[in-house]
Amino acid sequence: MGTVATGRAIVTDWLVLGKIVGARGLQGEVRVQSFSDFPERFEAPGERWLRSPNGLPYAVQLVRGAAVPGKTALFWVRFAHLTSREGAEAAVGQEVLVPATQRPVLRKGEFYVPDLVGCTVVEQGTGRTLGTVQAVVGGGQALLEVEDGAGYRGWIPFVEALVPLVDVEQRRVEVNLPPGLWPTP
Repeated sequence: MGTVATGRAIVTDWLVLGKIVGARGLQGEVRVQSFSDFPERFEAPGERWLRSPNGLPYAVQLVRGAAVPGKTALFWVRFAHLTSREGAEAAVGQEVLVPATQRPVLRKGEFYVPDLVGCTVVEQGTGRTLGTVQAVVGGGQALLEVEDGAGYRGWIPFVEALVPLVDVEQRRVEVNLPPGLWPTP
């Protein structure tokens, strides 16, 4: 994603919090689509980072932010360096980042969805390995994209009834699938 020296440390891993999707008003405010489960990331003032497609991250100051009423995961945000509508429009498409070291501490049993990528998927009861999580596909219902060792790729709905156990520390996801959802050997 890009290595950047921040003056305090060299950052190589980033968390993508969201993406600037539009301009608002004449004073440089932007609309940000959030990818984070932590709204304070867009409401609390402080340092954030922006990155253009194929660009290196650069530090900016978030001055203020607020959730857009009636919209899920959409925020109005004011960054100090954006002072005009033209500047805000030029920022559309940039990602909002923080160093990965700034991840909030999770409670026991909680995990970050991106951490599922690379986990081994095992069928409960039989212990049969189905494959490895390649991606978590969003939308109306999240899906685990799983690939087995033979090149088969399938999708498993990420719901507790089908995915009763996630152990990110052990890099293991256990599933309980109905017949026909995954091919049998």
